[in-house]
Amino acid sequence: MAWVVLVLSGVLEAVWATALSASNGFRKVVPTIVFVAGMVLSMVGLAFAMKAIPVGTAYAVWVGIGASLTVVVAILRRQEAASVARVALVLGLVACVVGLKVVS
Repeated sequence: MAWVVLVLSGVLEAVWATALSASNGFRKVVPTIVFVAGMVLSMVGLAFAMKAIPVGTAYAVWVGIGASLTVVVAILRRQEAASVARVALVLGLVACVVGLKVVS
């Protein structure tokens, strides 16, 4: 259960990071609300997962999932350019997250 919560918390990290960008410096209300809600839920989930998963592993997985999804969302929205190198590096990050799960 802790791993499921950790993965969902990583997804919520991407949600709040994307909403933070969309909030335009907290000038837009809806993205700001999504940012706050996403951040709180993400942190609560991370804290829950850390009861069963070592802190270093949990944090690395949480950040890896959040960072990877944030890049993918930015590429899909055409806010960032996709390149072979960028896609390969994000896939490498995903492979590292999967590797941490395998060895844990």
